[in-house]
Amino acid sequence: MAELHARNTGAHYVYGELKRQILSLELKPGERIYEPAMAAALQVSRTPLREAIRRLISESLLVQQPTGGVLVPTLDDAAISELYDVRAAIESLMAREACAKATAADIEVLKGILELNAATVAFAEEAMKHGEALHAAIARIAGNSWAQRFHDQVSSHMQRYRHYTNNTQERRDQALADHRILVEAVASGKPDEAARIAFEHVIGARDEALRALSGGTPAAT
Repeated sequence: MAELHARNTGAHYVYGELKRQILSLELKPGERIYEPAMAAALQVSRTPLREAIRRLISESLLVQQPTGGVLVPTLDDAAISELYDVRAAIESLMAREACAKATAADIEVLKGILELNAATVAFAEEAMKHGEALHAAIARIAGNSWAQRFHDQVSSHMQRYRHYTNNTQERRDQALADHRILVEAVASGKPDEAARIAFEHVIGARDEALRALSGGTPAAT
């Protein structure tokens, strides 16, 4: 039993670390996973490594070739478009539903996050963090468990592209402007406007990611 627990714990650690490296682009798109070298680098046996790899393949965060090799997926324009389009639809739905459920206390929370977003808009990582917090708060207010579940799945994959979506001050300023309008729409109980701005905000991020990718490597964040 102790051996099984240790194996499960090891697989969980390896899964988390590999996922972090994939999403942060530390493992480069198209890079092959060599089990002996990876096991040595993570200081684990190949059994938990293989379990973690199988899990990541099932989540499409790794790809198994017909020859048996395992690769980090490339950054693909079509996949990016699909991911962002799905997220735009989900964000739009949750923004609409939040309008009907937001309390005065909820609005104060949103405004507080918006202030932090505004205060850190010059800093890519901080601006991204507070922007994500705002969307998470709207999702919580909406209270749609299925939308939240799908949103979390899509958002996990989108972490690979986060370096491309806010790497200019112009884009961060635009995102902040979108967030201001979105919060105002939710506070005013305007579901159509909230749904529209949430959708357009994500589509703007999609277009920025595609533009940045077409130019090569992401800007430093």
